[in-house]
Amino acid sequence: LVHPGRDLPRCPSLRRRDTTDPGCIRSGGREPGPGRRLLPLRETERDAVIVGDSIVRHVRATLAEGKVHTHCLPGARVLDVSAQIPAILKADESPRAVVLHAGVNDTTQRQTETLKMDFRSLIKTVRSTMPAATIIVSGPLPTYRRGHERLFRADGLHPSRVGAELLSDNISRTLRSI
Repeated sequence: LVHPGRDLPRCPSLRRRDTTDPGCIRSGGREPGPGRRLLPLRETERDAVIVGDSIVRHVRATLAEGKVHTHCLPGARVLDVSAQIPAILKADESPRAVVLHAGVNDTTQRQTETLKMDFRSLIKTVRSTMPAATIIVSGPLPTYRRGHERLFRADGLHPSRVGAELLSDNISRTLRSI
């Protein structure tokens, strides 16, 4: 966890539950049905936001109360996520937590010092956009390893249904603890 005004500690991987596929933007809560009124996004309070690469596509995080929205940016590197933060975290909305899950598309370059600098830049961007939000860094996840077949899809990179559920549960637990 990165609390406002504190330095960045190392954080364990997390997990979450809720996303929608067109553009991968999903929100927690029930789907609208007969008699339910849909509110425009700017009127809908978001208690937590998850922003990441394709790994968060099927992540569904929940809170005891409040909504969690996921913004999935397939193929995004850490600096791509950073560039999207101002548009995602609009000035008129103030989630209490922002979960960042990126880096899997950067690890192929094997430049750890560059990746660290990119994460610092991403966190700085979130802090400047949402100074009061708690920042949670989740990821990148390790890729497929022998004995963990059920957690990954055949590509060895993206989480399977079970892996996405595990990541969702970890993120949900972390969000509830703040």
